[in-house]
Amino acid sequence: MKLDRRTVLTGAAAAFAAPMIVTSPARADAKRQSLVDACLASGQKVLSGKDFPDAVKLMSGARGVLIIPELVQGGFILGAAGGRGVLVARTKPNDWSFPVFYGMGSGSIGLQIGGKVSEIVFIIRSEKGLAAILDHKFKFGAEAGVTLVAVGIGLEGASTAAGGADIVAFANSAGLFAGASIEGSFLEPDSDWNAIYYGQGATAKAIAIDRKFSNPGAESLRKFLAKW
Repeated sequence: MKLDRRTVLTGAAAAFAAPMIVTSPARADAKRQSLVDACLASGQKVLSGKDFPDAVKLMSGARGVLIIPELVQGGFILGAAGGRGVLVARTKPNDWSFPVFYGMGSGSIGLQIGGKVSEIVFIIRSEKGLAAILDHKFKFGAEAGVTLVAVGIGLEGASTAAGGADIVAFANSAGLFAGASIEGSFLEPDSDWNAIYYGQGATAKAIAIDRKFSNPGAESLRKFLAKW
């Protein structure tokens, strides 16, 4: 069958155009974008608000920030927690990466009654702390040589208490778990969410360190963090 030249050219053009549509990040992806926006709001509350006066003091030398806008925790005797957030890394002054999606969870046994812990901002202060979170599934309290200090709402003196800590967590807690320890919780990159937001091959290191991926939906978060 003889093909019309215009048909062949049109088909070729479509073949080249299709990958561009597939690999272009979908800013309109409401679920992922909603989480990025929630992380921005939580970051603004903790870093620009009055409840955590010492948080800003630790930002000047921060290697990264991980924000969990809502960690839901509940259970009776058996406790469990879960939530999602993003990690943004800095390789040089005012140069923050695009966010990497992470999941956070934990399981514990003890005398507990349900509640909710929300708006946790982890300030990652060392290269060692950042590398540990990026390299593998990270468990607080179980990583050799990586120290964590958790600070509750309204508790001043965090910059002094943190000392040489690799990671400092500022937790705005509500419910009966207020002030609960983060020890034993884990963090893990959410590969599916990263792929949807950026495209295939969007690993934690490729986004945060190699800077191979971007999405315009995260510019407001990066602009906010660029203050430090």
